[in-house]
Amino acid sequence: MLDEFKEFIAKGNVMDLAVGVIIGGAFGGIVKSLTDDIIMPIVGAIFGGFDFTNYFIPLASGVDATTLDAAREQGAVLAYGSFATQVINFLILAWIIFLMVKAVNNLRRKEEPAPAAPPAPPADVQLLTEIRDLLKK
Repeated sequence: MLDEFKEFIAKGNVMDLAVGVIIGGAFGGIVKSLTDDIIMPIVGAIFGGFDFTNYFIPLASGVDATTLDAAREQGAVLAYGSFATQVINFLILAWIIFLMVKAVNNLRRKEEPAPAAPPAPPADVQLLTEIRDLLKK
């Protein structure tokens, strides 16, 4: 069983997946910072200076806080602003990954050599083709 596990781990796909997960986690942090620290403040400034993260609907009576963290301490809340921020994070991440995959695909297309011309037919086939063409005339 241990040998099978070693064989499984040694496969290239498992290692590629592990590297992808690690890089994806780090990349997710970059996108979160991009969204929270750059994009959302600009969107907030354009739409009147509000911050999406503190938009919520209280679900319990007695929730009268103005910030999401304080409201969560008082009771249940529906944090639709936080959800909107996560959706924007996802869309940005998906767009960036799309652009990266598109760039890699373009590089692969440029690296592929042009298909070689088909090899010339043997001399006897070429001679028979010429004879056929002459007989048609």
